[in-house]
Order: sequence, then structure tokens, then C-alpha cells
Amino acid sequence: MGHIIPLVEFSRKLVLLHHHECTVTIIIPSLGPPPEAQAQLLQTLPPAVSHVLLPPVDPTILAHVSTDAKLFLTVDRSIPHLRGAIAALAREFPLAALVADIFGTDAFDVAREFNLAAYFAVPSNALTLALCSYMPKLDAEVSGDYRQLAEPIRLPGCRFAFPVGDLHPSILDRKSDAYERILRHAKRQRLADGFIVNTFMEVEGEIIEALRGEEFANGRPIFPIGPIIQSTITDDGRIFRATRQNECLEWLDSQPPASVLFVSFGSGGTLSQEQLNELALGLEMSHQQFLWVVRSPNTTRDTNASYIGPQSNSNPFNYLPEGFLGRTKGRALLVPSWAPQIQVLGHRATGGFLNHCGWNSTLESILNGVPLISWPLHGDQKMVAVQLVEHLKIALRPIAGEDGLIRREEISKVVRGLMVGEEGLAVRNEMNVLKEAAKNAMSEEGSSTKSLELLVSQWKNRSGEPSLGT
Repeated sequence: MGHIIPLVEFSRKLVLLHHHECTVTIIIPSLGPPPEAQAQLLQTLPPAVSHVLLPPVDPTILAHVSTDAKLFLTVDRSIPHLRGAIAALAREFPLAALVADIFGTDAFDVAREFNLAAYFAVPSNALTLALCSYMPKLDAEVSGDYRQLAEPIRLPGCRFAFPVGDLHPSILDRKSDAYERILRHAKRQRLADGFIVNTFMEVEGEIIEALRGEEFANGRPIFPIGPIIQSTITDDGRIFRATRQNECLEWLDSQPPASVLFVSFGSGGTLSQEQLNELALGLEMSHQQFLWVVRSPNTTRDTNASYIGPQSNSNPFNYLPEGFLGRTKGRALLVPSWAPQIQVLGHRATGGFLNHCGWNSTLESILNGVPLISWPLHGDQKMVAVQLVEHLKIALRPIAGEDGLIRREEISKVVRGLMVGEEGLAVRNEMNVLKEAAKNAMSEEGSSTKSLELLVSQWKNRSGEPSLGT
């Protein structure tokens, strides 16, 4: 969902701003029937945006591999079906471009077969694109385990360096079942005719300019078209669970301005049982108001697995420390599994957001001016955390112990620091500056608006009335 949402919203924006010129088809590889949240999202698409669910991949080929490897394998095995889907579309529309997600560079070959421009879409930030550009060089220059590197990693355009341990886990471990696949796609990204990134110049301009000047881009355009976030208004409202939404917003209505910490780990992030306990007790110790989206703990130590696999149907409140609900009654609202995040972040009572450093959630926070507590779980989230804390200075980050756990005392300290401390005031001020920059980027004459218009003009030049395959 973290990839589908920005691509859906990108498609929605294309047809709303250029409705006489663009139609879009979203093509989705799958492991089976779409999850409920995905199905509801797709039901909200405007008429000019359609979607195709490719036939499910044989699940037996995905047994005993990591989540990252499953994603790559699913797309790889779906390429023949993608070819058939595009052939069917080409019989109906004058196609102009194929936009491939970060896992789908093999789709570039299909685009060439149909004489389509091939674009690489980064649903996250320019930092991810910088890592993609740097990875082949890192692989060629370093032998052995990356963990043995003495110096931190510095990516193109980054004034800040990354401790090696903050690299994407599947990149850090060269023996992982996903490493060679990631490396292969990092090399193939250079085959794209252009790059579309869900970011804006005011937040990552240095990285984008550095990539434009690198051999990586080699004259091909990079289009920062963000921040693109999930729409708060849909055609029929079915994507929102009205009862839960009302519960959250009514509770927030009763709280003082900027007094509530919102706690959520994205569309599927989970914690271990021990870490769940520490988080609960840390929130309690902080004596701050909070709204927490609680999920059942993971049992596989894979904090990423629930993003593409089934989530637990058990009551997550059963896993909380004994007496916790009673002790926090009145200053906390706990909801199981889901909350209307965009409305919560936009509410006057929300004064902070403890989250997993997913880029979608980060952009939603920026647009609402809500400062962050960074708690990365997997993927590129540790790198994003470094960016938010060290460079943009819009977040605080709790420190884990040697055993990897973030203890209750540390959680309480950071929560109080954000909500009522001097460091929180400084972070809040930086976030307000970035909020205005994001609005400016999306304005009529803003950098992202102009970037999107330039992208569409390129597609129009390829075909009089383009249909855009995503």
C-alpha cells in the first residue's frame, strides 16, 4: 500500500489537472485477491483512471524467501501478464508511456516492445534514488561485508552521512536473498527515459541537482512532483471507516490544541511483544495525551511481513501490559489497527506524530506541520530517519539499547521532549517552515506543479492524446 497509494494519487492528479488529455491504467501484480484496503482505494478512482489486476503468482515459488524477495519475484513472474495487458490497451488507446514502480524495471523491456517511453517511479524520496545510483559503485568498490566499513556512507547530494547500519537491511546483508535482485534493478534503473519522484525541490533539491549532474541521470530528466499524499475526499467515502473516524475526531475535539501525540506505524508495521510493552509503558510514563493505533505484535521478527501478507485478526489490546488501559483512561485513546491518519494529522489537537518514517506518512506530517518522533522499522526507513533528524531537523529519535530495544525511560524522555520540551519547540518551528515550502511547491507556479506540467508535455509530444500506463 505504501507504493500503491502515491501511484494512485499521482494518477488521480494527472487526470484531474489534465482531464482532456490523459487517461491512466494502473496495472498491479498480485499474490491473490487484493486486500480490503487496496480494493476500497481502487473503488475511489475517477472514471479516467482504470486498473488491471494481473493473475496471481504461484505462491509455491515464494515459499521460504524474505518479504523483499517476494516483491521482486512477484513482479518478475508477472511480466508475461503485463505484456498481455499492455497489448490489450494498445488496441484501444494511443499509449505514450509506461511508469514502472521501483520493483519493476523489467517492465522497461516491455515498454520498448510497444515503443513506449519508460519512466522509473520512486514512491518514496530522492534519497532512495540516490541510494539506487550509488549501489552499483558500492558493490564494485567494496568486497566483503558492508558492516565492516569504518566510514559512514555519503550519497550524491547529501550533506549528511549515514552510519553503515542505517542502510536498507537487504542491501546491508550481501548474502540476503534480495541483495542481488536489488543490485540488478539498481543497475537497470539507468535504462529509464526519466525519473518521477514523490518529493519537492525545497526539501531535497540538493540531492536532485546532484543526481542530474551525475552519470546516473546522463541527461535524462528527474521530475520531483510531490508532495503527493492520499486524498482526504473520495467519490463515495467507502475508503474511510466512518465509525472509527468519528470516534477519533470526536475525542480529539475534546483535547487542547497541539496536546496529543499520534502513534502509528503505517499500513502494516508491527513491533515485538517486548517492544510493544516498552512503548506502552513509555507512553504512560510521559504523562502526555496520545492517540495510538495498536496492532498485535509480530511473531516472525519480520516487521515488514504484514505489508504484503495477512495481518493478525486477534484483539491487539490483549497484548498490552496489565492494567494499562485503566491507568491511561481519560488521557489516551487506543484504536485497533486503523485510524483516519490524514484527518488526525490535520486536527488542531494533534501536536506530534510518532511513526515509522514511511515517506507517505512523512509527507502527510509536513503538509500538516506536525513534528515527528522517528521510529524506523525496516527498508529505507532508517535512512529517512537520519535525514529527518540530522538534516531537516523536523524529528527527534529515541535511542535503542545494545539489545535493539527502545526502553520505556527513553520513550518517555523523547515524547516529553517533543510535546513540552525546548527541543520540541525547535523541531516544531523547522516543521512549520517546511510546511510552507511544501505548499509553495504545489501552488500554481510552484516547482512541483511546473515539473508535472513538463512531464505531461513530454508524453503529449509522443502521442496526440496520451493514455498513460502505470
